[in-house]
Amino acid sequence: MKKSTLICMLMLGAWTFQACNNGAESTDSVEAAEDRNDAKNVAPEDDAEFMVKAASGGMMEVEIGQMAQQKAQSQRVKDFGAMMVKDHTKANDELKALAATQNISIPGTLGEDHQKHVNDMGTKSGADFDKAYMSMMVDDHKKDISEFEDEAKDGKDASIKAFASNTVPTLKMHLDSAQAIHDQVK
Repeated sequence: MKKSTLICMLMLGAWTFQACNNGAESTDSVEAAEDRNDAKNVAPEDDAEFMVKAASGGMMEVEIGQMAQQKAQSQRVKDFGAMMVKDHTKANDELKALAATQNISIPGTLGEDHQKHVNDMGTKSGADFDKAYMSMMVDDHKKDISEFEDEAKDGKDASIKAFASNTVPTLKMHLDSAQAIHDQVK
């Protein structure tokens, strides 16, 4: 009797652990994509992580760019938003195609951090939107350039390195434009 009770307790414990573990899975699309890549044992892992973050960031650029076209006061800010939508949609499409060839899972929706930026920008309009958006675009593009240059230099997969390297000039142009507009609207 003791042996069957112990087996039942172990089975119940294992089921409870699995149920709790399943409930604890992240709803963050970035983490979910990284988990899928870990489960597939995608190599090289750093290249996959770069692509996951770039996908979420690119989607954010498009979404907030669309918002800028609606909420901005300055025509320059609206035009910048339109450029973000056009250029980042193109880069996002290239990234999706590359991810498919590499068997790398990328998020289909914004990660939590990027969604917070979208939500924050959604509360602003007019001159307040212009200032916040352009400040965010300067900071975001500085960070993006650093990450894309690091991938272009240190990445392991040649096609992912090439994507990063080919994207850097556009990001630098975005930063130059964002800085000039930021200086005008602050």
